Amino acid sequence: MDHYVYDFRNGGRELAGLLGGKGTNLAEMVRLGLPVPPGFIVTTEACRTFLTTSEEPAGLAAEVSRHLTALETTAGRRLGQADDPLLVSVRSGARFSMPGMMETVLDIGLNDDSVLGLAEVSGSERFAWDSYRRLVQMYGSTVMGVGQALFDEAMTSLREARDAPDDLHLDASDLARLVETYKRLIRDGTGRDFPQSPAEQLRQAILAVFRSWNAERARLYRRREHIPDDLGTAVTVQRMVFGNLGPDSGSGVAFTRDPATGRPGLYGDYLPNAQGEDVVSGARNAVPLAELERLDPRSYRRLRDHAQTLERHYRDLCDIEFTVERGTLWMLQTRVGKRTAEAAFAIAAELVDEGLIGADEGLARVSGDGLARLMFPRFDATAVGDPIAHGVPASPGAAVGAAVFDSAEAARRAAAGEKVVLVREETTPDDLPGMVAAQAVLTGRGGKTSHAAVVARGMGKVCVCGAQDITVDAEARRFTARDGTVVEEGTVISVEGSAGAVYLGAVPLVASATMRSLEGGEQDGSVVAAVRRALEHADAVRRLEVRANADTPQDAARARRFGAQGIGLCRTEHMFLGERRELVEDMILARTDAERDRALAALLPLQRKDFAGLLEVMDGLPVTIRLLDPPLHEFLPDRIALAVRVAVAEATGRPPDAHDVELLGAVNRMHEENPMLGLRGVRLGLVVPGLVAMQVRAIAEAVVERTRAGASPRAEIMVPLVGAVEELRLAREEVERVLAEVGAETGVPVRCPVGTMIELPRAALTAGRIAKEAEFFSFGTNDLTQTTWGFSRDDVEAAFFPAYLDKGVFPTSPFETLDPEGVGRLVRIAVEEGRAARPDLQTGVCGEHGGDPESIHFFHTAGLDYVSCSPFRVPVARLEAGRAALVGTETSDAR
Repeated sequence: MDHYVYDFRNGGRELAGLLGGKGTNLAEMVRLGLPVPPGFIVTTEACRTFLTTSEEPAGLAAEVSRHLTALETTAGRRLGQADDPLLVSVRSGARFSMPGMMETVLDIGLNDDSVLGLAEVSGSERFAWDSYRRLVQMYGSTVMGVGQALFDEAMTSLREARDAPDDLHLDASDLARLVETYKRLIRDGTGRDFPQSPAEQLRQAILAVFRSWNAERARLYRRREHIPDDLGTAVTVQRMVFGNLGPDSGSGVAFTRDPATGRPGLYGDYLPNAQGEDVVSGARNAVPLAELERLDPRSYRRLRDHAQTLERHYRDLCDIEFTVERGTLWMLQTRVGKRTAEAAFAIAAELVDEGLIGADEGLARVSGDGLARLMFPRFDATAVGDPIAHGVPASPGAAVGAAVFDSAEAARRAAAGEKVVLVREETTPDDLPGMVAAQAVLTGRGGKTSHAAVVARGMGKVCVCGAQDITVDAEARRFTARDGTVVEEGTVISVEGSAGAVYLGAVPLVASATMRSLEGGEQDGSVVAAVRRALEHADAVRRLEVRANADTPQDAARARRFGAQGIGLCRTEHMFLGERRELVEDMILARTDAERDRALAALLPLQRKDFAGLLEVMDGLPVTIRLLDPPLHEFLPDRIALAVRVAVAEATGRPPDAHDVELLGAVNRMHEENPMLGLRGVRLGLVVPGLVAMQVRAIAEAVVERTRAGASPRAEIMVPLVGAVEELRLAREEVERVLAEVGAETGVPVRCPVGTMIELPRAALTAGRIAKEAEFFSFGTNDLTQTTWGFSRDDVEAAFFPAYLDKGVFPTSPFETLDPEGVGRLVRIAVEEGRAARPDLQTGVCGEHGGDPESIHFFHTAGLDYVSCSPFRVPVARLEAGRAALVGTETSDAR
């Protein structure tokens, strides 16, 4: 039995890891009896071996030869034979879809002799030379490393010389001369000739596809999509069928539902007299797939029937590549299709209604990232003027940015903090860095299945393709609209991906319909209904509670409308800003206990009012209030600014402001080289007399006020930055003393659970001891990440994170997605040891990770009770908490 090569007939989904996505799906289509050109698959194991050793795996050549012989026997032709040549394609096929990121070589088997035989047997000299020029071009760039731009320039020069609007207007003699030009470019660029041996073409093409796994654009795509680097790609070798044989032939891409909206029906693009690469590259503007029904009704009906078969088989939206060869339909590829967030929710709901999938799998088919995109704002319809251009609405949403005309410039400006729109005549895989950096993508050519559209949809980027109203001049760095408007690089434009419209200037944005619905607004629209259904099911199956980080009644009210089950973090320091800063200054500058007590007494009623407002909004739900955490100097004016004011006054002979001098002295006394690891958190409460007592009294009196009003307040008191159980014990004694005092004074018993934030490694490692004094743990994962990694978030993200991400030190910022091996291990230790000491210990997380989809899955498996996040992330957290509960549910690769 062969080790590295499988025939299509011997594959299937059970071998997906070996055969890759493309090979597996070809094998599935063969099993379903669909018309698939025969071929074989070189496995991912062969690729991994090649990448490890830099040598062709032992025995691979013999296996490929055996399978090629079988293919030749079936076809009745040999690879590259002079009179009637068999031609094959060589394509990549990774386990997870990576559209356009790796290499393809078509028409392998042609040479100076077999091109003449192909012309004779096909009856079309032009077709033969068109196929040959495609092979030389693809092979030259992919295998031999000649710059694609050189081939493009040669084609453009020939078209201009012949006054041909596109390559269809070049005749056979033109294409034959183009082949010679291409071969000369290869010889000049490499010192080697284009190989005439079909066997050598096949061997080198397979190895080139292997190498393309580590191409920069493929590595970048994998980092963005979190695809492991060690999977490797399979390679499919398949008998060529030809869509460029004349008007009764063509190639296209079809979706079983609209990938932009989710609407049922056959959607896609078709290009008569073309090979498949012409469709996805956008080299020529395709026609809507419905045009195939007029041109070739029989092929259209068969395609429609096959599409329905595939959707029932995969129980999902399918993306199909096909070719019509002189009236015969061939299915070249299928996969679960990329889709927009809008389409993902709509399709999942419809498939549940159709009985193809259950509600659990419907939930697994959508994502929190997708929901977040649906909550993005849209353009204000009342402020939108006339568009300067229209194109194909390829990926929805609204975006504003400065127009830029190459990938490098997009990345440079985005790194400097500028929002940009990448404008290209058409994108190629090399444009991926610019697409990642841009807010939106605008192209002059291409359709819904072009490279720009497919990649933008997968990334959730706004995209308008095929905007024929504009002429893109990348060299001059501008585009010109049909009405004469010239948009130079740096000019701000607005792109509406849902309508396919482009506007000059910045169009104001408004909240999306999904956002308004989730806040209790209108319920119209199938997508809004699908989102609400998904959230309702997530709420029904999730174990994790979802709370919100909120410091004001307004934020708390919004969070509750979004479905929050309480407040997991109220940062009391935010209540000391604005007009209250003067009272905090008085407390800091106090020289005596009496002065400090007066300042605290002035703050008390203000804090009480704050807490009462939060408890009113969240009546009956927990409100976790964190005692003052940051260093006190943060409430004072900037040290340098104060010093400058005092120095300027002294230098000009004026007496400096006495208050400035006093403040400067206080700031200098409190100055710390590393204040985030200095006098803050519980340490502050232990060394500043009365501070904890004032805050606890304000909480307790607010609880009494709400209780007397007939409400059900549930305040919880959280002590920050505890590193030793003794710190928490001392703080808790103070808390309980004040609670008891207020209860005795008012006659209303006040019961507030007391817990702590776990945000230091020592706290996590001594959690068993700390739990004896804490009724709940809340993981402050922002600080826990900083102190575990030794990173200062304010400094490192701009300083070296881009390099770390590029070098693969970590796949994503540990401040965005929790580091499971380091920080995550500390969380698990703390939960396990804390519950061992106190079985009823409540555990949650209130750092930024509480709203990150991937982190939420970790917190579910770690056994936490709740996550807390910003109000706007609450719906995302609800959805992901539900998805996290569906352990073992198969998810789609279409997000």
